[in-house]
Amino acid sequence: MRNLLFLVLVGLVVYTIIDVIKSDRDERSGVPAPLWILLIVVLPVVGSIGWLVASRTARSRRPDGGAGGGGGGIGPTPPTRGPRRPSGPVAPDDDPEFLWRLEQQQRRAQGGQPGGPGGAHPDAADGDASGNGHDAPGPRTSP
Repeated sequence: MRNLLFLVLVGLVVYTIIDVIKSDRDERSGVPAPLWILLIVVLPVVGSIGWLVASRTARSRRPDGGAGGGGGGIGPTPPTRGPRRPSGPVAPDDDPEFLWRLEQQQRRAQGGQPGGPGGAHPDAADGDASGNGHDAPGPRTSP
C-alpha cells in the first residue's frame, strides 16, 4: 500500500511538471514556470494540487470557456473549424480510388464489364479505366 501511494505521488508530480512546461503564461497566473516546478518538486502534494487548481481556474476564466487548452491539460491546441481530416495516409477503406479499383477487380472476377454501369472512374482522365494505376497497355501476347 505504501508503494502504491508513492507511485501515485510520483505520477502526479510528473504529470503536473509536464503540464506546467506545456502551459502558457495565462494558465500560470503570472507565476514563472520554474517557480511552479520548484514548488511542485519541494512540496509535491501541495505544489501539485496548487498547480491543478490554479491552472484549471485560469482555463475556466478564458473567454472561450477553456476550450483552447484541450488535450487533457497537456497544453493549448489550435482551434479547429469543421471536421478534422487526417494529415497522414488514409486507410484503404476510406480512400475512394482504392474502393473504386477494388470494385472494378471484383466485377472483372465475376465476368462483368471493367467500366461497369457507371463507366470509367470519375477521376480517370486519360483512358485509364482499368483501375491498375498505369497508362501503359496490358501484357502482350505472341500471335
